Amino acid sequence: MSTRRILLTGGTGWVGGALAKALRERHPDTVSAVRVAPGQPDSQTVVMGSIDGSLVWPETLDSREVVVHLAARVHVMKETASDPLQAFRTVNTEGTLQLARLAAKAGVRRFVFVSSIKVNGESTLPGAPFGPIPADPPMDPYGRSKWEAEQGLRQLAAATGMEVVIVRPPLVYGPGVKANFRSLMKAVCRGIPLPLGCVTANRRSLVALDNLVDLLITCVEHPAAANGTFLVSDGEDLSTAALLQRLGSAAGRPARLLPVPTGLIEAGAALLGQRDVAQRLLGSLQVDIGHTRATLGWTPPISVDEGLRRAVAGMAP
Repeated sequence: MSTRRILLTGGTGWVGGALAKALRERHPDTVSAVRVAPGQPDSQTVVMGSIDGSLVWPETLDSREVVVHLAARVHVMKETASDPLQAFRTVNTEGTLQLARLAAKAGVRRFVFVSSIKVNGESTLPGAPFGPIPADPPMDPYGRSKWEAEQGLRQLAAATGMEVVIVRPPLVYGPGVKANFRSLMKAVCRGIPLPLGCVTANRRSLVALDNLVDLLITCVEHPAAANGTFLVSDGEDLSTAALLQRLGSAAGRPARLLPVPTGLIEAGAALLGQRDVAQRLLGSLQVDIGHTRATLGWTPPISVDEGLRRAVAGMAP
């Protein structure tokens, strides 16, 4: 395996930190782009400022072969921007395309863009997973900004010859995960009863952090990844009840699930203004990774159960 000179954005985040570590093990000349200079001089970081339409490419990066672009304005539960779509576009669309234009001008050979399954939509019918081609542009501002970035990147690839690789993850979990997934883990580990015992008909695709990192490295290295769009998951979709039961097994204690009808959960969520939360717990969102497997010869290196075990073991107090 020949090593590559890589620029990684978003390397100080949760996923980015794991990816940076794994990349440097295989490609030691990997540098992370940061907004502000670190306290101590660091040969593995370069200051690029905020990634938006005004981004300037540092001359020190002229020798990069691959850019892995992970930095983004992520989906937020409580939006405060007066124009959410424009706020997402500034970073996720304009920033991505400016970075890609500068990369192409500097001679970068491949640009790996971490997009989102929200480009495909918010939900699927059980047994009808998303594929690489979305049916319609997404309405969600975050998903829309990522979709627009994808369209611009494909046009740039056609115009410049720079290879573009797009990866769309669903929910990512693993050691140090936060937000709703961490809350579910804590509830199971503490033996808190959860009213989700009847949520057995839905199916959701998840991806363990280690599986996502492995696929992203494959997309850096594999010749067949050029100009492809790849979905990623653990390869096993679970109902909400099954996920909690498997979490319980990983934690060494059974999940306490109460058999509350899903209709009552939906009604209660509506009264509390939590329809979106209920949809994520009760609805389905599946992805088909058949194209990823076939094109890249890729198989998730760890199972759902191992991913959950690692997530529980690495849960922050």
